This record gives sequence, structure tokens and C-alpha cells, in this order.
Amino acid sequence: MAEELVKTTMETAGITEYTTEHIFTGAELEGMKTKHPLYDRPSPIIVGDHVTLESGTGCVHTAPGYGVEDFEVCKNYDDIGIIVCVDAKGRQTAEAGEFEGMDTDEANKAIAAKLTELGAMLATQKIVHQYPHCWRCNSPIIYRATEQWFCSVNGFKDEAIKAIESVKWIPEWGEDRIKGMVRDRSDWCISRQRTWGVPIPVIYCKDCGKPIYNDVTIKAIADLFRKEGSDAWWTKEASEFIPSSVKCDCGCGEFTKEYDIMDVWFDSGVSHTSVMEGDDFPSLSWPADLYLEGADQYRGWFQSSLLTSVVFKGSSPYKAVCTHGWVVDGEGKTMHKSLGNGIDPSEITDQYGADILRLWVASSDYHSDIRISKPILSQLSDAYKKIRNTARFILGNLGNGDGFDPDKDSVSDDKLTELDKWALMKLDNLIDKVKEGYEAFDFHIAFHAIHNFCVIDMSNFYLDIIKDRLYCEKEKSELRRSAQTAMYRILSAVARLAAPIISFTAEEIWQFMPHTSGDDTESVFLNQMPEKSGIEFSADFTDKWSFIYDTRLAANKVLEDARNEKLIGKSLEAKIIIKSSDADYDRYATLADQLAEILIVSGVEVEKSGAETSFEVAKADGEKCERCWCYSKYVGTNHEHPTLCERCAIAIEV
Repeated sequence: MAEELVKTTMETAGITEYTTEHIFTGAELEGMKTKHPLYDRPSPIIVGDHVTLESGTGCVHTAPGYGVEDFEVCKNYDDIGIIVCVDAKGRQTAEAGEFEGMDTDEANKAIAAKLTELGAMLATQKIVHQYPHCWRCNSPIIYRATEQWFCSVNGFKDEAIKAIESVKWIPEWGEDRIKGMVRDRSDWCISRQRTWGVPIPVIYCKDCGKPIYNDVTIKAIADLFRKEGSDAWWTKEASEFIPSSVKCDCGCGEFTKEYDIMDVWFDSGVSHTSVMEGDDFPSLSWPADLYLEGADQYRGWFQSSLLTSVVFKGSSPYKAVCTHGWVVDGEGKTMHKSLGNGIDPSEITDQYGADILRLWVASSDYHSDIRISKPILSQLSDAYKKIRNTARFILGNLGNGDGFDPDKDSVSDDKLTELDKWALMKLDNLIDKVKEGYEAFDFHIAFHAIHNFCVIDMSNFYLDIIKDRLYCEKEKSELRRSAQTAMYRILSAVARLAAPIISFTAEEIWQFMPHTSGDDTESVFLNQMPEKSGIEFSADFTDKWSFIYDTRLAANKVLEDARNEKLIGKSLEAKIIIKSSDADYDRYATLADQLAEILIVSGVEVEKSGAETSFEVAKADGEKCERCWCYSKYVGTNHEHPTLCERCAIAIEV
């Protein structure tokens, strides 16, 4: 026994008085023959690195027929055969002698009792250790060494690596993962012992047992399968489909069939040959544009498809591979029926609608495990409403009243206001980002870009500002048409950009919005993705509107403070006094009138401060116009319209 385990072994055996007679290395015993305690045969002593000092004696029984480590270490010795005395039903065979017919639990107890009876049992001890179990029924698994069919991967490994390098892997780490698996693989076991599946097309000589497979036998079996299906393998005798001209080398012309089935990964691995090139799908072509599956398929479908294709075609069966994680609950736990933490998709669609389910998928970084729970769905529902409400606002200002016709009422790019051009510049940026996200299969990037555009750029800025124009300008004025033109182009683009994610909502938007003569009005999905505006935005334009945007953010803070202090109610009750630094004074002074519209206040005054720029809020000058709610000194000066400002007085005139 191992020197380090002497004390624990003796304690387990109940031996208190003992001496150590000699210490030597395990290698000194290698090759020594011992007498088997139960059967009349010798048992050699071997050495192996798989034995540990965690428990036992440091000397273990090694059975190459029942474990991978045992099998591997015994391959180092030519005189050790493989004995498997457990059949496919888990019962002892005749090789087990008096234990024949017992299942493993019965045999364990009977063998222990026999060893004790013979005086060969020093001591027994129960230990708890990890052991392989079936992932479906959780029962312990018995490993058995059996004859199998193998494909050698070594012969075409270099070609497989080259094929891997020609594929776009999403995410990129997938390439290194599958490369490592292929490099470490020498053989592929393609046989399985199942009662269902596609049989391995091999016959055996009835006399000598030699496996026979050649062009003639394979064609005969293929013809049989093509005519009657693979079930015919089980219902027909070999003599019914193997030509009489086929003979074994020993001269025998009678054969038995192989009853092992083909590894199901081989079945799915060659599916590209029938799907991409078969007659059933004439619109498809080989190789596939994309293979999509879970991250576990690097050792499964992705690899089996690759290996079969490299041998058969000399290249990969796919141009790109995209992998995803698993769906887990809100706490990150795997969903199981037994845990009761699963969510039925129909529950989500019944409560929130199908688009929320689609949105949950698209908003997640699916390369990792994806969490789902009612709070997560509730948050997504809120995000969805913001996109939907943005579309509703635009629809209401395109279809109500006069009804905007984009073919007749759109203004040209040169007549768009700067604010409307800014909105289209933001739309151009959105189109680039969303298309980039889709092309890279980063759907969460596309979704978040659309959501941020609707909330930050549209609702919080652009649409908030243009309400005054939409509600107060003359119905068909150029200023109002400019805003409607920009809104139409924005809504048309957003509907098409969002269609792959929130399909039902995008279709609903498309059916209610006005269209140009070039649109396909039947469905949003029959239209191309939007192109950018084509407007050239100079660096000066971009810089100017970045300055305006930052100014609005700063002004909104002081307006909110003024509201909290009850100095004002609505922002139109205020005027903003900008105390500008010397460096920015000219810029602010030039923008003063434009800033009143942007800040949604009734006036903007600019003063030099010499120091840093600051903002103050004061009561607006003049009286409130009852139509636009702006404060103006003009209110009360028009005898025909004493309650209106100058703009509104003009607007209501016929």
C-alpha cells in the first residue's frame, strides 16, 4: 500500500499493531504476476498516473473494459486483454462465473461476500465520490468497452483546420474553440447501440465474421433505402437485397447485418447534402450562408457537418456560424420542469404580445446565457411602449387633418430647416448602426440603437421641439411641411429597421402611414432596408448642433429647478438668460432666436459674463398667447385678435 495511506488503511481495517517491513517504489513491482482471488488466472501489476492518494490503499483494481482511464493505462501493456462481463442490460455474463445473471448492485454485494468468505477481504469502506449519471433520468451509468466503428480524423485534420479558417465565426472565439477540438481529435466513433436510427450499412460473412463493405454492397443498400426507407434494414434478410455475386474472401456468400446504428451526429452532419443540394429546396444553394445553434454544438453539429463536408466536398458546408447561450431564469438558474422555473412562451405572448417575446430575444447578448423573468419582460414592455409611442405621435401628425402625401407635400432637402436636417443626420447614423448590427448578428445593438434614437433623439429632443411648429403654424406652411417631411422619412426608415425585431408593430405602422408611389404598400417586409438621406453634413453643421444640444441639456436643468421652486410652471412661462463666457458670446448671440425654439421658452437673452457660461431663469416678458401659449409683448396690440401673438394672428387668417 502507499506509504502515505498506511495509517488510514490500518484504522479502517481495525488493526492497531503493525510494523513497516520495507519501503520500495511501485515501479519495482511492475510486471509481477499475482493470483486472481476469484478466478484461475494471473493478474499483472502495472503502474499508472490515474491512481491518487485521496482514499483507499494507493493500489487499485484496474478494469480496461469499464473505464476510460483504465482503458488508456492498459493500452501500455501488450499482455492485458479486455474482459467485459456485463451485457447491454447491465447483467453479468457467463464470464462472471457464479455471478452470471446478476445486475451490478446484486453482483457488488455477492462479490464482496465471496471475497470475505475466501479470506481475501482486508476491509470494506463506503465512500462518496463523483460518478457519471444519465442527464435525463439521473441514473448511474456503466461504462463498457465494446467493438465500434471509427472514422479517422488524422488523415484530413489539416484540411479541416483550413476550412475552419475560411468561415466567419460569430462570436470570434468560436474559431479557436472548434480548432482546438479538431486538433485534439484523432478518431470519430460513428457507431451507437440503439434500437432506433439509421443503420450502419455493413454486412458480415456468416462463416468467418469478416465485415464487408464495398461499392457494390453500399449501392445495393442505398437503393433499398431509397425505395423502401431505412426500416427495410430491420425487416429484410441480407439475401433479399445483397447481389448474389457478392462473396467473402473465404468464399462464403451468406451474410448477417450490422445492427449498430450510425451516430446521430453523422446523420445531422450530412444534412447539408440533402437540404442545400436536394430537390426539395431548389431555391437553396451550397454552402449554407449560416449555421445557427447553441454553443455546445462546436463538438456536435458544427463539427460533424464540417468533417463530413471536408471529406466529401473539400471545404466547409457553411460560410458563417453563429452560436447562442441558454435561456435561464431571472437568477441565472437553468430552467427545468422539476424546478418549476420555466416560462411558457404562450404565457408571454398572451400577456404582452409576440413582439415583446421577439424584443426580449433581440435585446439580449445571446452569445452568453439569456435571463428571462417577469420583471425583465416588464422592463422590455416599457421600452417597447416608448418606441410605439414615438411612432404613434408621428402617425398622428402625418395622417390627421390635412393628411400628408409624401409624393406631393414633401419639401426638398434645401428647404428643410436646420433642425429637420439634424433629425435626418441622426437617422443616417441610426441606419448605419442598425445595418451594422444586423450584418454582425448583434441584434441587441440594433434594438438599443432604435430605442435610444426614439427616446433620446426623437421624443426628448426633436419631436418635443417641433410640436410648436406642428400645432401652431399654418396647416400647409413650408415650416410645417418641412417637419412632416422629416417625420415621414424617419417613420418609414424606423419601421423597416425595426421590422426584423418587432415585426407585428412594424407591419402595423406600415399599414397606417402614408407612402410614396415607390413603396410596396402590401407589407413592410416587401420593401428594402432604408438608405441614408444623401444630405452632406459639414463638420461646422455637426459642431453647431452638438453645441445647441449641450445648451439644451444645461438649460433644462435650470428650468427644472425653477419649476421645483414654483417660479414657473410650463417652460414657455420663462425666458432664459445666458451669461456667456467671452469665448462663446458671439455664438450664443447669433443663436438666440433659434435657441428660444430649441429650449421651448418664450425668449432668450445673452449677456457677457467674462467667466464660465451659466444659465438663469426669469419670467417671460409680455402676455400669454391663448393659441400657442408663448409669452409675447405683441399680445393685446392687435385689435382683431387681442389674445394672440403676432405669429398666431397671421396663422388664423384665411
